[in-house]
Amino acid sequence: MIKSTDELTTQELITIFQARTEVFVVEQHCPYQEVDEADRQAVHVWLEEKGELQAYTRILATDDEIHLGRVLVVKKFRGHQLGRKIVAKTLKEIERRYPNYPIKISAQAYLVDFYRSFGFKSNSEVYLEDGIPHIEMCLPKAVNQSDS
Repeated sequence: MIKSTDELTTQELITIFQARTEVFVVEQHCPYQEVDEADRQAVHVWLEEKGELQAYTRILATDDEIHLGRVLVVKKFRGHQLGRKIVAKTLKEIERRYPNYPIKISAQAYLVDFYRSFGFKSNSEVYLEDGIPHIEMCLPKAVNQSDS
């Protein structure tokens, strides 16, 4: 599914915020303002099966670049390549909506090789974001990714 915040049903929004809070606040022991002002203008991309959210990302557009973030796979669905599938689906949507825009991510450091496999390049040294090591990465322009 792919929807802007304004297109989401109340139930979809609650489901997304629950999953994000579970992964980014509870699992990672990281108390921070997970739901933020950017959510008002975001495009939400998710995978679900039988009405159950499996994986999620959010797209934020600025005048000159696109930000991909909040990438997650719900704990019970991990180990099934859904991370690859949701990122590929998100990159395809970015290319459709915002062709030729550079894409930036703030990747958790342990996922650098995962994002490199999609063509992202490291753009910074390791830094702490909410106490977790991250690296800024960039994909110079959106490129079509297969859904495989």
